[in-house]
Amino acid sequence: MDERIIETEACIAEGMAHLARTEPRFAAAVARTGPPPLRRRDDGFAALLSAIVSQQVSTAAASAIWGRMEGAGMTTPDAILAADDEALRTCGLSRQKVRYARALAAAGIDFDALRAAPTPQVCDTLVAVPGIGIWTAEIYAMFSLGRADVFAPGDLALQEGARMVFDLPDRPRPAALRAMAEAWSPWRAVAARLLWAYYGLEKQREGIR
Repeated sequence: MDERIIETEACIAEGMAHLARTEPRFAAAVARTGPPPLRRRDDGFAALLSAIVSQQVSTAAASAIWGRMEGAGMTTPDAILAADDEALRTCGLSRQKVRYARALAAAGIDFDALRAAPTPQVCDTLVAVPGIGIWTAEIYAMFSLGRADVFAPGDLALQEGARMVFDLPDRPRPAALRAMAEAWSPWRAVAARLLWAYYGLEKQREGIR
């Protein structure tokens, strides 16, 4: 695999310098937000389960649910498969997310192999699991695997951040934002971090957990 991996704040600074040189609006945005955060996470089952928990709920709600799951020891495949539905629902999972958590636990994903796999293969592997869509797969590739050139155009906070930074009349739809982000390669994941930071500054709430 020949893909740049974001490992340190120096990587973020390198990517941000490139983006600021090539797009004046990014230079103006980072002048307001300061350097975007590293946002690296562990990879593996728990990281992906946490991403499922975060789907379609606020960042505060996702953090609360995940805290209950950690407290109950419900963060491993064996624990998820051994728990009854009521125990998982008590943690805050919806009926649908209980099904998704069980599907992930039973999927037998080789997380070590994903570290060396190309990003498209990572996404294909993950979206084959019920409950994991392209947003979850791209967030995992971005934060847990540190891929520098991945983007998540389905993310509403990224769409709103792009609308504000680029002074667009409307929030761009995913296909339009994906096309727009092609100009930000090979540092699309740094552009995403900046757009989340800008969203957080303007809206006074976190756009990503």
